[in-house]
Amino acid sequence: MTSKRVVAPYVLILPSFVLAALIVIWPVNELAQIASHSVNRFGQLRDFVGMANFRALLDDPNFIASLWRTGIWTVAVVGGAVICSVPVALVLNEDFYGRDLARVIVMLPWAVSLTMTAIVWRWALSGESGMLNSALLEFGIIDQNIQWLAEASTAFPMQILIGILVTIPFTVTIILGGLSSIPDDLYEAAALEGAGRWEQFRHITLPLITPFLNIALVLNTIYVFNSFPIIWAMTQGGPANSTDILVTYLYKVGFRLGKLGEASAVSLVMFGILLVFTLIYVRLTTSREVKA
Repeated sequence: MTSKRVVAPYVLILPSFVLAALIVIWPVNELAQIASHSVNRFGQLRDFVGMANFRALLDDPNFIASLWRTGIWTVAVVGGAVICSVPVALVLNEDFYGRDLARVIVMLPWAVSLTMTAIVWRWALSGESGMLNSALLEFGIIDQNIQWLAEASTAFPMQILIGILVTIPFTVTIILGGLSSIPDDLYEAAALEGAGRWEQFRHITLPLITPFLNIALVLNTIYVFNSFPIIWAMTQGGPANSTDILVTYLYKVGFRLGKLGEASAVSLVMFGILLVFTLIYVRLTTSREVKA
């Protein structure tokens, strides 16, 4: 009887493990095979080269720059989206006339393709006839057109802002789910005790929506870290590779330069970074639950 109880959980999770192996472990194994061999443009493995493809990445300044830029991109977009989404979700959680319409308007960009959104913003940021330059000239804020996407100093910050804008709807949805789960009785009791709006937010709202904020942070980190459309549709990593992140760098190495071994090495590096982040998150979450 005891042995059945020990074996039963493993039997129940076996189908999920097999599915995960097919979806994750097998592709990673294939990537490892390609990354450790020299590969021709047709994907045929040649000689075993060990860590040569990884050493080639470390010797490439564009890879190092893309790695740092990916970190900046991910932290800025995810952090900015969460900071902006909390007040938006708080407003949309209030009971006011037109709330349903306001929620639809906020969520609508989520239904639009990221590629289409990036193309529209590329037109809006055009240095010659873009809507942003036209508006700024009309209000007298600038006296000549700015080449927003043609200069590294402005292209990447603008892409970060657009990344934040397109991430807000999904983040607001998650936070709204957390806010709707908080009983109104808690706020009523706090108000009777003399707690103001800030005290209620600090001691009731924020602690109770923290698990939902954690979910938003993890999911957004994974999505943003691997986000391809915004950077590629707007600048293709330019000018002069100054807006490349790892995923666009991978595309160039693999499909433009035909270096499939190095591209596979980049994929493994990206997988490793996300795996480490996920393990750290799980460890922190588990330790908090144990302490609670």
